[in-house]
Amino acid sequence: MRETSKSASPKSPSIIKQALTVNRKPFPWIKAFCAGLAAALPVLIGLLLGNPEYGLIAGMGGFTYLYVFNIPYAQRAKKLFFVVLGMTLISALGTLAAPYPLAVAILMGIIGATVIFIFGALKIIGPSAIFFVLVFAMTTGMPVHPELAPLRAGLVFLGGALSWVIAMIGWFFDPHGPETSVVKRVYLELAAFLDSIGTEKFNEARHRVMSVLKEAEETLAAGYIPWRQTDLFKQLYVINGHANMIFLYMLENFSETSSKIPSEVGESVRYLANSLDQKNKRESVIKKILQPKEINETIVQLFTKIYDADAIMNEPTSKINQVIQISKPSLKTILLGAFDKNSIIFITSVRFGVVTIIAAIIAYQFELTRSYWVPLSCVAVLSGSTIVTTYHRAIQRGFGTILGILIASLILATHPSGYILVFLILLLTFITELFIVKNYGLAALFFTPNALLMAESTSHGSFSFSYFASARLIDVLVGIVIGLLGVWIVGRYSASSRLPHLITKTIRSQAQFLLVLFSDQGIGFNATKSKERMKMRTNLINLKTLHDTAAGELPVNQRALEYYWPVIFSIEQLGYLLENSSKTTRRPILSNDTLAQLLYVCETMANATNRKQSPSIKSVPEIEEFLSIQNEIITLQKFLQMDERVSI
Repeated sequence: MRETSKSASPKSPSIIKQALTVNRKPFPWIKAFCAGLAAALPVLIGLLLGNPEYGLIAGMGGFTYLYVFNIPYAQRAKKLFFVVLGMTLISALGTLAAPYPLAVAILMGIIGATVIFIFGALKIIGPSAIFFVLVFAMTTGMPVHPELAPLRAGLVFLGGALSWVIAMIGWFFDPHGPETSVVKRVYLELAAFLDSIGTEKFNEARHRVMSVLKEAEETLAAGYIPWRQTDLFKQLYVINGHANMIFLYMLENFSETSSKIPSEVGESVRYLANSLDQKNKRESVIKKILQPKEINETIVQLFTKIYDADAIMNEPTSKINQVIQISKPSLKTILLGAFDKNSIIFITSVRFGVVTIIAAIIAYQFELTRSYWVPLSCVAVLSGSTIVTTYHRAIQRGFGTILGILIASLILATHPSGYILVFLILLLTFITELFIVKNYGLAALFFTPNALLMAESTSHGSFSFSYFASARLIDVLVGIVIGLLGVWIVGRYSASSRLPHLITKTIRSQAQFLLVLFSDQGIGFNATKSKERMKMRTNLINLKTLHDTAAGELPVNQRALEYYWPVIFSIEQLGYLLENSSKTTRRPILSNDTLAQLLYVCETMANATNRKQSPSIKSVPEIEEFLSIQNEIITLQKFLQMDERVSI
């Protein structure tokens, strides 16, 4: 099998240059406008009803819309509902805890740690803890009236509910837009993979296909509603299944070849991807499937699978009768898998909570005005997923917030109110969401005055331009320093030092899953729902997160990362092959000797990895009709051969 490159990656630009880089992602115009609407509309309603202060409090619930991302509407509805409940709860807690600074500091850390853990364990896309901590902090800065906790919580709930409605409007126009988008990307990556056969880009393209296939499976599982299975969803589910079949066929038949295949194959799959768009669905089959002049039997079989996928795309959705079988781990399994002393998600959440509490206590101890801006700046820095991204956040937060405070000071000096205040909240939220995809620093430049505008408008405090600007700048700088020190002191090498242990754990879980797949487990056994599969999947997710975090440590052990990357790549590939094998019932029952040898090989690799040694190369028995599993185990043994120069 073609080896994954172990060569060093090109030298990265400086941290400052990376932090100030503006990427080329397109502006999310519609999402930005909806975010501005969600933040400003509650304030406008409060103004029209003669109580702008209530409108500002409800506007904090509008932060809920900032958690909207391109995920299935079924998942989006649940996610935002719990975000609304969370915002409601913490606004009540903030009001009740406001008279007690120490309680505020401890609760701020607990809230942040809890949200970081849940978002990390459930792989929820979004700004994570920062807006939860912000809403809590803003309510503690309001006039101290604990008896108003139910009222403030209710207003935040109403603002969040309005955001939920705005976020779900798209369902009426394109109910399966996110699912269609990810399945289309599957076929586009498949086409790129076909083009890469026989080239140096083979392994890179293979990894991209495997990643997007996993993403598509998770997206379809998230969008699945048992009591409401639409024809389009069934079609997408079946089409994605065909993509898996094509990919596995390619792995079985083209992994060893050094010659390219006809370009018409990749073009045909690319046409299938584009046909998923409504405007291209009437395109003729002749234009989609391009037959090359000279083909062998292997290519013929590949074209047969492509024709099958095309037939599904053109088949009336009402005729698709395949039963949808969605298997996903329970919430308990996921959370328990992340609640482990070696889980980087658990370690990160604990660090986040402890450092936030320390920052809040320091701020309250020195009795700084609006002292919650210190832990808020600390939280913004800690939100970086790695040491490197933490430094990026510190730099971006520093530049963006300093300029943002100056903008906020100028705005507040004019004492805005009424419709001007509504317009400013709409404009600043719109620009923030527009630039967040470009650079966090640019977003902070506009989000900071927006947050300060809402906070100061609900606190009824006196305003002095020079005092306000200097006080906020000091708060931000103190918070950034505390955040950086916390990350630097606690767990600089917490990720890389745990890689051998988790690799060992993952290989052993794969061996257990391999055993149940190819042994007699009795009538009615469903491998896709087995605890062995769930355990392997949890370990794979934790391992990938751990490796990504280790890659962002400073100083980074480049040689160790170059050693681990192909190992983890192979482990992920093996996991993908095992998961796909679990979906078919036509698996051979292996003899006891064969199973014993497979387990022996896996345990040899796991034991050597745990001891930071190279495993001895063992003979891997053949698994009939599943040769790709055998080949991947052989490849993993080779990748685990440790270079004497590598220090891990």
